[in-house]
Amino acid sequence: MTSSQQLIEINTIKDGVIILKNKALRAILMVSSLNFALKSEDERKALILAFQNFLNSLDFPIQISIQSRKLNIKQYTDDLAKKAQEQENELLRIQTQEYSGYIDSLVEMTNVMNKNFFITIPFSPIESKREGILDKVKKVISPSGKIKFTKEDFARYKEQLWQRVEYIASGLASMGISAKPLNTQELIEMFYELYNPGISPQPGLAEVKELELR
Repeated sequence: MTSSQQLIEINTIKDGVIILKNKALRAILMVSSLNFALKSEDERKALILAFQNFLNSLDFPIQISIQSRKLNIKQYTDDLAKKAQEQENELLRIQTQEYSGYIDSLVEMTNVMNKNFFITIPFSPIESKREGILDKVKKVISPSGKIKFTKEDFARYKEQLWQRVEYIASGLASMGISAKPLNTQELIEMFYELYNPGISPQPGLAEVKELELR
């Protein structure tokens, strides 16, 4: 029977870089959002034109993803309940308990959603022109089928990937959109939440695997 892990394309995560089973590299940017509805007509047109020019300037593909999750305020309401129990003033304790209950019911009734926006940026070692295809395949894949980058190769591939990351971040910044590359721990937590909806991330998760560097 095929395990769920076999269906996931990620082989390892190293230094904020996702390495897929097909040896391709990925970086993920978390980006801010703009309230387009509050912009004037001229501002909207300028943003659309700027975004169109930005996309047309790319010579590599990107993937834009939106993650929608129901807002989880359990930790916040648990803290309120704890503070209410510790409150010596009877009136303040009652008010804190009522406020906690109000927040719980408000979120439950309105179904408040939290949205995160991501851009995935790819790079493949095959894109490098310094070596022949056969040399690349031999160098990237070990006899055991494991990833086998040298430290120099990985550093070079990561640098080329990061050039794309910086280009994307710069282009977004020109439109007033901030972008932050996810580090290793943030990537692990994001994928953990993605494949385990409703479950809080486990604290202190280590990297998925160790990349074989020689």
